[in-house]
Amino acid sequence: MPDPVLYPRGVGPRLAEALDDSPVVLIHGPRQCGKTTLATTSTERRDYAYITFDDGVARDSARADPAGFVAELPERVILDEIQRVPELFEAIKMEVDRRRAPGRFLLTGSTNVLLLPRLSESLAGRMQIVRLHPLAQRELAIGPSPVDAHGPAEFLDALFGADFDVRRTARLGGDLLERVVAGGFPPALARPTARRRANWQRDYVEALVQRDVRDMARIAAPDALPRLLAAAAAQTARLFNLADLAAPFQISRPTIGGYVELLERLFLLQRLPAWHSNRLRRHVKRPKLHFGDTGLAAALLGADAAALQADRTLLGQLLETFVHQELRRQASWHAAPTDFFHFRDRDGAEVDIVVEQGHRAVAGLEVKAAATVRPGDFRGLRKLASAAGDRFACGVVAYDGEVSAGFGDRLYAVPIRRLWEAQ
Repeated sequence: MPDPVLYPRGVGPRLAEALDDSPVVLIHGPRQCGKTTLATTSTERRDYAYITFDDGVARDSARADPAGFVAELPERVILDEIQRVPELFEAIKMEVDRRRAPGRFLLTGSTNVLLLPRLSESLAGRMQIVRLHPLAQRELAIGPSPVDAHGPAEFLDALFGADFDVRRTARLGGDLLERVVAGGFPPALARPTARRRANWQRDYVEALVQRDVRDMARIAAPDALPRLLAAAAAQTARLFNLADLAAPFQISRPTIGGYVELLERLFLLQRLPAWHSNRLRRHVKRPKLHFGDTGLAAALLGADAAALQADRTLLGQLLETFVHQELRRQASWHAAPTDFFHFRDRDGAEVDIVVEQGHRAVAGLEVKAAATVRPGDFRGLRKLASAAGDRFACGVVAYDGEVSAGFGDRLYAVPIRRLWEAQ
């Protein structure tokens, strides 16, 4: 079903280009993030048929005779939730090799096929992947509109251009906490109260566990998954520690590790690798764990805006994840290839988010829930600048304050709201 409110998606132009260039295009991202809406609205003038594999008849037919099913498809077709019929990947490959034409197959999937090498490799060179996230704050700031008003991801351009003018703006305050607990899933945002949004978010997680996880693998202890997700939500923005995650469960550590990988495939969890450089000798190599959406994390923890106001530690964690996810969402439609890391050394200096564009420029963001910034808050960014050398573009302390201001060469304090407001 279409989203209750239609927001122009930043990846729209990228999807249009992919359909012009590639015989197979896959939109993948978590369930309910808007994949079907994007697929159908982007092809309204292209005469695409639509089939969803959430429909049992279509699913069983495709599984019974994959090659025959694909051969009988219309000229252009949207195949929704393709991960439910992995047998089709080989049949689609054979059909594309028989007759190659751009835009023939538009697939959507709620499983990360990049973590399933057998499936992704079967369409290597034939398929372009468009990553769709839940709504970014940048998309929400533009609002519902029939016109694509995005242009570039302006914050990333400002970050790599070290282009933050001195400016005063209003603090977000309580509104920032509300944004964190609301998250970015369109059906949740359509609900009028925080309580009703949290109900949707908890039901969403339960439905994923009951349906998608069971489809993907045989789970020895499915009842443990919601509790594991809640434990992961409590550890978001911390160094990934499998032993800590496994400790509350009477399940082996390798089994919990396998469950974490399943949840990563569903875009619920994400490991952020450590950034490194040949100049570094004492850096921490462990990844950080981030939840896929702060609204889901807050709902699993039973934390509303008032609870975050009272628990500054949890607020700091969820705010870091919130900024990390906002940057990833904007990067999904940015022209330059963008990769994300974190940095920490054994002396305690750290940078919450390190952003690389290609193999050239490096930028860093430190995230603070406070309304003030002090020179000491740039310690990790200065170490990152030293390690990156000439590649260092900019370092930002993102905080809930009022003033954008410089703190030395390519170092800035920037209010968090500037991540999604026009630069």
